[in-house]
Amino acid sequence: MGSLALSRVEATDRPAPTIADEVARIARQELAPLAGAIDAGSVYPGELLRSLGKVGAWSSHVPQEGPADLRCAIQSIAVIGEVCGATAFMAWCQNTLVWYAANSTNLNLARRFGDSFSSGRVLGGTGLSNPMKSFFGIERLKLKGRRVDGGYIVKGALPWVSNLGPDHYFGTIFEREDEGGGTAKSGPVGAAKSGPDIVMFLADCSNPAITLQPCKPFLAMDGTGTYGVQFRDVFVSDELILAEQAGQFVKKIRAGFVLLQTGMGLGLIKDCIGIMDEVGPPLGHVNRYLPQQPTQFRELHAEFEKEAMALACDPYNSDDSYWRRVIGLRLRLGDASVAAAHAAMLHCGARGYLKSHRAQRRLREAYFVAIVTPATKQLRKMLAGDEH
Repeated sequence: MGSLALSRVEATDRPAPTIADEVARIARQELAPLAGAIDAGSVYPGELLRSLGKVGAWSSHVPQEGPADLRCAIQSIAVIGEVCGATAFMAWCQNTLVWYAANSTNLNLARRFGDSFSSGRVLGGTGLSNPMKSFFGIERLKLKGRRVDGGYIVKGALPWVSNLGPDHYFGTIFEREDEGGGTAKSGPVGAAKSGPDIVMFLADCSNPAITLQPCKPFLAMDGTGTYGVQFRDVFVSDELILAEQAGQFVKKIRAGFVLLQTGMGLGLIKDCIGIMDEVGPPLGHVNRYLPQQPTQFRELHAEFEKEAMALACDPYNSDDSYWRRVIGLRLRLGDASVAAAHAAMLHCGARGYLKSHRAQRRLREAYFVAIVTPATKQLRKMLAGDEH
């Protein structure tokens, strides 16, 4: 009887599982067996993403009466990333879609989609790769829109948008080509275009005028629901407009957009450290001659995690110095992800070269962390203040 009472006390004293704990449990039990198939493109884990939504993975960063805190969302993406980089990327896509809706001043849109997105009942992604590049003179905006009664008609094509399916949504931007548009202008470092010429909206993949085109096979992460998207005179109602003045809206959400990506790198680096530790007992006698050791990456990971958590507490900070810290952290995480995955491959040796070993998958995923928008070269361009 006494031992039973003690066990009840111990159970009561245990802290309740956090959202990140629940996400980690699902990642270990349900995601791990699917990681290879997701990487190969034979599985898109829609049901798993919905299960993650049920434990709060997509809702923790929704602003509460003004402030927003991204720490739990980043931690959740990171524990997913320890298991599967592709799913961590889709987690970022879903969290970013939630971030867009949660920050929109279109109250009808927020009421209609906020809970659906944050609960995972409706999945989707972010189509800001082309717009983010356009803000720094790397590409031109690929979507054009003109005002009509009750909304806009949008046409054009985006080459890659992820976490999509026939019933998904994503946020993106078009440039107005009617008399309501203005002249695109560049602002200070990291600023979006200003003026009334760009509009941000939700695209509904079930719209018959929107076509999802499968992409050619990628080096990795083919199960991420990535498509080319064609808009053939798509009517976008006013109810789907995230921001009529997209320049100011992007300036508000940009830090969250970038900071949420840090979870991908943090999770991948942690698993690469784990891979190096795993091969330590059989190969440590020779691996000690390699220039990069797990201890170095543990120190880097701790440094990056501390900085990410500090920045994540204040995502609406408009100071240029804060924004440069966000960009700098994202740049360093991309570089460190590639370095850690490279080191893990060298520590594994021939066994890591097998298709069955996750070390080679982590290396391929690491390159994605370095090239997904904003890519390493764009981040360096941003820090240099070169916007043209």
